[in-house]
Amino acid sequence: MHLTLGWVAALRLTERPLVGKSGLMTSLFAYAEKVARTDSTLLITGETGTGKDHLARYVHSRSRRAQQAMMCINCAAIPDTLIESELFGYERGAFTGAQQSYPGKFKLADKGTLLLDEIGDLSFPAQAKLLRVIEEQEVFRIGARRSESVDVRIIASTNRDLESMVAEKRFRPDLFFRLNVARIHVPPLRQRREDIPLLFAHFLEEIGQHIGIAIDGTSSEALDCLLRHPWPGNIRELRNVAESLFIDPPHGLVQLQHLPPVVQRCLDGLERAEASERERILTALFATHWNKCRAAKELHWSRMTLYRKLTKYQITKPLD
Repeated sequence: MHLTLGWVAALRLTERPLVGKSGLMTSLFAYAEKVARTDSTLLITGETGTGKDHLARYVHSRSRRAQQAMMCINCAAIPDTLIESELFGYERGAFTGAQQSYPGKFKLADKGTLLLDEIGDLSFPAQAKLLRVIEEQEVFRIGARRSESVDVRIIASTNRDLESMVAEKRFRPDLFFRLNVARIHVPPLRQRREDIPLLFAHFLEEIGQHIGIAIDGTSSEALDCLLRHPWPGNIRELRNVAESLFIDPPHGLVQLQHLPPVVQRCLDGLERAEASERERILTALFATHWNKCRAAKELHWSRMTLYRKLTKYQITKPLD
């Protein structure tokens, strides 16, 4: 089953809640609750910065394993030569520098949950070894003579298109199907803009409480700008914008001029687009001698659309 996460209402995680008010909340929250009550492997997909790790922690916190450890390993951050020792562990003296034994992330997560972050960056050989451990629920430490059993719930996350990687033979299909039991796709922030005001207010409050400074709120002009920004960095970028305001905190509400220039620039593009559209309307009206029916046809609009635009741009026929 493949669902899209649009809203999870202020549900307390191990660190902080996920916040939103998008319309998909009911079904998505219900599905996340159902997944949490099982031991099914979960695959979380979505762009960088959308909060995949927070969703993973929520699922763990609502599971029967909540009192046990949740370990996380970033598959993109660990060199291929070290990934096996990090996942499965090693015995003392197994290789140069192994001065003491290390149990590995699987054993450390025994009875709990293991989050394999950025699973799409795992090398092909490491994928084969991971598949064996998931299927057999036992690990071989490097240098060990026998295996150890583990009881671990697997959650994997990625910002990559694993189906395309499978088709291109860059990701093992057997591992993909083993991971893709339960699945939730976390949408980018630009697809859930109605969550931006609540998220931004939450971050202002959270950061303010942490450093002991309060910001009263956000003006309508600043909020309009936040709603128009494309947010390529998603929720992580939004939080960074909120944090930047505490470097030189505003007195009163957050105003447009307090926002970073990169966020304000979205209004420049909007103004240029509106100016261009206004010019097109005037050109059509003058070309048709202000015959609105003909002008609407020239613009490939309905008459009602033209009338709305005339009101929006305050366009009136000049006096003769």
